[in-house]
Amino acid sequence: MEISGIAPDEYDRAAELWEASVRATHDFVTEADLDVFRPLVRASFGEIEHLAGLRADDGLLIGFIGVAEGNVEMLFLDPAYRARGGGSMLLTHAFQTFDATSVDVNEQNPQATGFYLHHGFRVVGRSETDSTNRPYPILHLKL
Repeated sequence: MEISGIAPDEYDRAAELWEASVRATHDFVTEADLDVFRPLVRASFGEIEHLAGLRADDGLLIGFIGVAEGNVEMLFLDPAYRARGGGSMLLTHAFQTFDATSVDVNEQNPQATGFYLHHGFRVVGRSETDSTNRPYPILHLKL
């Protein structure tokens, strides 16, 4: 696996990865929510400050990380590639290249919370709703 940039013609693939990952790890998100989030996520790829992709040996995009102002805004992997070290590679890249020091994570996603805690983050706050004011509590974590 290797990390490189993501070209605009790969944004559709990144959006597919986002949705597959959310479906595999966010069982609390409804279909209606996905319909709202899908275009927002797709649009964000061209706007986020730092975006890097994880690629399989054949060059296929299998995951990505986005960082803005030191905050990990998104980290998603193809479910078929979970638990193979790719998420850690992306996060380490974000630490070293993008100076990432914080992340917000859905409280209802204990796997993600555990992943970030394992990598040295600590919970420093909590919000009752997500950034779209949906009833999904968010944990605020910092290194």
